[in-house]
Amino acid sequence: MPYQSVKYYDASPNDEQLREIPDSKPLSWKVMLEPTGVMSLRKWLSVVSRATFIGALAISGCSSEHSRGQSKLTQQEKGSGITKPVHKEVGEASWYGPGFHGKETANGETFDQKEMTAAHPTLPMGTKAKVTNLDNGKKVEVRINDRGPYAEHRVIDLSSAAANKLDMKEDGTTQVKVETKSTKKKRSSKQPNKTK
Repeated sequence: MPYQSVKYYDASPNDEQLREIPDSKPLSWKVMLEPTGVMSLRKWLSVVSRATFIGALAISGCSSEHSRGQSKLTQQEKGSGITKPVHKEVGEASWYGPGFHGKETANGETFDQKEMTAAHPTLPMGTKAKVTNLDNGKKVEVRINDRGPYAEHRVIDLSSAAANKLDMKEDGTTQVKVETKSTKKKRSSKQPNKTK
């Protein structure tokens, strides 16, 4: 709020001269609206509006620099062929093999425990998934060709061969991370093997 200088004079009985005592007090709106006060108010509004305008420009400039940096990063990622995982989950994995070998899987193939395949409750058939054993860091890539596991709290059922690569057969289950990448659907002239 604007202030106005006020001068007071002290006339004591012992002094023959008046002493000036400087002080200031807030201006009232009435005083500010007087012709000289209007100039001060206009000046004040001008300063505030300039500061607001400069602040807005600074913020918008920073914002556009940030978005340009993001678009460059996105273009670099596209150019380098980096794809982000479409699906990522962590949970318990189990494996299945001898009892199901030679039987039909959910997508109509014949189950072969020596292939790098797996069963998952929701991933599309044919999806390639990278499975990482969180206990030892070993990784394997499997293709989803079956549905399961049906045991509670398990996220994936691996073939015997995939379980061997992850070094988890002895324990039977292990904590894993399952990741998939976007894949382009390929037309296949090959029909799945069906058992009769």
